[in-house]
Formats: sequence, C-alpha cells, structure tokens
Amino acid sequence: MGWAIALHGGAGDIPLSLPPERRLPREAALHHCLQIGVAALQSQKHPLDVVELVVRELENFPHFNAGKGSVLTSIGTVEMEAAIMDGKTMKCGAVSGLTTVVNAISLARLVMEKTPHIYLAFEGAEAFAREQGVETLDTSHFVTPENVERLKRAKEANRVQIDYTQPIQEDVKADEKGKEDGDSQIGTVGCVAVDNHGNLATATSTGGFVNKMVGRIGDTPVIGAGTYANNLCAVSATGKGEAIICGTVARDVAAVMEYKGLSLEKAAAYVVNERVPRGNVGLVAVSATGEVTMPFNTTGMFRACATEDGFTEIGIYPSLQD
Repeated sequence: MGWAIALHGGAGDIPLSLPPERRLPREAALHHCLQIGVAALQSQKHPLDVVELVVRELENFPHFNAGKGSVLTSIGTVEMEAAIMDGKTMKCGAVSGLTTVVNAISLARLVMEKTPHIYLAFEGAEAFAREQGVETLDTSHFVTPENVERLKRAKEANRVQIDYTQPIQEDVKADEKGKEDGDSQIGTVGCVAVDNHGNLATATSTGGFVNKMVGRIGDTPVIGAGTYANNLCAVSATGKGEAIICGTVARDVAAVMEYKGLSLEKAAAYVVNERVPRGNVGLVAVSATGEVTMPFNTTGMFRACATEDGFTEIGIYPSLQD
C-alpha cells in the first residue's frame, strides 16, 4: 500500500494534429498540478484536501473547461458545475449552474461540510456561495474571447460540442485544420487520490458542453456518474455526460470491484469498454491499495498520474501497452 494520484484534463476526439501551442500548455499544466498533488500527499495532507487543491489549480488554468476556461451555453453564459467525495465517510457535495464562483470545487466541498444537503444548484448555490464568503467575480470574468469563438462555431454547425469535439468546417484547408482543431478544444478536469492509510477522495469540475441548453446538467455533479469514491476506489470521469450518466460509470467501477472481485484496472477497463459506447468516456481512478488506472475509449485523454513507488505518466493518446 502507498499513496497514488491521477488527474485528467478531458477526454474526446483529440486530433493527432493538435498544434504544439495548444498541446504543450495543457501538458505543462498537468505536470504542474501533478507536482502540487504529489507534494501534498508527501506532506501527509488528506486526499480530500489534495483533490480539492489540484482541481482548484486546474480550474484556474484557462485552457481547460472549468473555472476561467468554462465553455458557454447557447445564450453565451457560463454554468459551471463540480462535485467532491470522500471515500471513507462517503460524504459528498455537488453544485451546478454557477455563474460567478471562481472555484466551483471548493463550493461543492462547502455544501458537503456546511449543509445537510449534497447538491445545490443555480441561484440557491450562488446564494450559498455569497453566504460562505467564497471568491466570486462578475460573470464577464469567465467569458473569454476563445470561448465566444467556440460558441460561434458550434452555432454555425448547429450542434453542441463536448470536450475536444472537432469543428465542422468543410471549407477549411487541410493545412489550416490543425489550428482550427486546437482552438476549439478544451476539457473537463478531475483528480483522484489515495494516501498511505488507504483514504480515498475524488473531485471533478466542468463547464459542460459548448452551446448547451441553459439549465443542462451533466455527469460531473451526479454522484455515481462522473464522480464517486468509497472504501475501494475513487473515480473521476470525463466525456459525454449523458452517456456517462446512463452508464453510471464511476459507481460501476466500484461495483465491479466489489461484486466481481476484479482489480481496479480490470474493473475500469470493463466499464469503459463494455458499459459506454466507444468515443464517449475516459476516467482516472485509484484504489485503496495504491493502484492507479486511466482508461478511455476516445481518441485521447489529457491525463497524468504518480505513485509512491516512483511511477509517473503524463499523456494524451493511448500508450504503447494499451
């Protein structure tokens, strides 16, 4: 048994032509956040503190679809959502429909710790944020020029865009398509961690779909779908929310471990490859014994992990052993 941590920056149809100026900042952010998480675990911080800390960092990085980088609804607004869960106590907190809260994941934790509820949304969640004195900013802070352009493209194509959806532009020349792809792609963020005592925690945060309907809620704040932890494992999922909800992805990983007696790696692989249609999901997970796995059935998933025995991985596309 030893500590382990894994994080993701979204899964989807990530093109191999993703330009370096779009790929490298995200990889650097994953590396930075992984180091923060590892240092926190090494200093004996509780996994719940670790996953909140890491996801806050990811929310503050504008190239991912959370916090400052959140994508826009069909009317050009942001509606952020997040969830956090402690494996030992199975306490959890979730929020949706946030428009001014800088770090949704921290508000989710306050819901868990300061209310008798699990889930607050929209004006109720915003009012609770003001009551708790968490950092808020005008909604204009979250509306970036890049996401305004992404919404414009999605509306022109008459569709929503999940993480890393490639834009439909038939008149784009082949040598220009890489730049278009790089501009349109961002990702949900999440982190899972386990300490030397087997304590587990998970946290996930997102802005949802580009061009989503106002009021749409995805898998991220739905406990058991995009976010789940118990005494066996901690899971954070990413991809197409509706498919992840229908597949109860995060809970299913734990259930397969519990009822079929499979290892974390085999349980997660089964859920990703058998329970959800191809091209829809990726996840990161750790077990109480320090195992870590990061499967996905999409083209790629921005991901990183580290374990106490010295193993580290940062990647996007399938590794050679996958």
